[in-house]
Amino acid sequence: MREQIEQIRQEAVAALSQAADLSALDAIRVGVLGKKGSLTAALRGMKDVSPEERPLIGQLVNEAKDAVEQAVELNKARIVRRQREREAATERVDVSLPGRKIARGSLHPLTETLDEISAIFEKMGFVWEDGPEVETDWHNFGALNFPPDHPARDEQDTLFLENGLLLRTHTSPVQVRVMQRHRPPVRMIAPGWTYRKDAIDATHYPMFSQVEGLLVDKNVTLGDLRGVLKFFVREFYGPQTEIRLRPSFFPFTEPSAELDISCFACRGTGSRDGKVCPVCKGTGWKELLGAGMVDPAVFQAVGYDPEEVTGFAFGMGIERIAMFRYAVDDIRLFFDGDLRFLRQF
Repeated sequence: MREQIEQIRQEAVAALSQAADLSALDAIRVGVLGKKGSLTAALRGMKDVSPEERPLIGQLVNEAKDAVEQAVELNKARIVRRQREREAATERVDVSLPGRKIARGSLHPLTETLDEISAIFEKMGFVWEDGPEVETDWHNFGALNFPPDHPARDEQDTLFLENGLLLRTHTSPVQVRVMQRHRPPVRMIAPGWTYRKDAIDATHYPMFSQVEGLLVDKNVTLGDLRGVLKFFVREFYGPQTEIRLRPSFFPFTEPSAELDISCFACRGTGSRDGKVCPVCKGTGWKELLGAGMVDPAVFQAVGYDPEEVTGFAFGMGIERIAMFRYAVDDIRLFFDGDLRFLRQF
């Protein structure tokens, strides 16, 4: 049996060295090491070998197997090398062919929207401020005049962490931190991510981005707020866009308002193609953001004198701003990472 194993090894190594291509090489390998290969068949004869000789025969079989496998790899490299040499000798590069266009990436539509929003407010002297996404209850609620029993504090809406911390539900805490650090006048925007326990649907997502704005100085009025927001809307959506302010309520502003813009689908007429506009439901208006005059209680919380200064604040969702701009009807498209959607921008 020793002679048989040695003969199989020598014949296999010799045959492999003569293989002309990879398919012939693989056929020889299978013919020796496969389930029906010659070396495998020799192993079946181990039952006839005496117990004393089995360890030695087993060692010879393993050595033969290793030798064949090494010969396969060695000759595979030889065949591949020769194939590449032949290709290099016969192939020619046609320099007259046009080059292949390299795909170029682009900014995400939310990033483009934020950049444009920031540029518009920078024209009006607003500066960019940042703040932590993990906040204290006082910065997120208490300093902003949220009473202890306010529904927004409920665990169904807010993502609470350990040690009394939470994921901020809006970017308004940045206003609090800026006012604690700086004396008025203050003119700032605070873009950033916010988090709530919202069920995911076409208009809601548990993580979304906001741009918060704040202006504090002497003799700031509601008319100033309207003028700033009107300038932003017409710069972003076009000079034909109309705005209106509707009374609303927010704990940190008084008076508070919702800002509507004329419907981008029907241009404020309420009808489209002779039918009720499906975007604005026939009203001619779409709600864009919330705003208002800063409540004196907020000034007192940060150490400002509400008798000396006034101010206004506003907050807008970047996704909502982008959805209106690009006529996107599902917020989830911004987060799915589908290149078919993103390439449209």
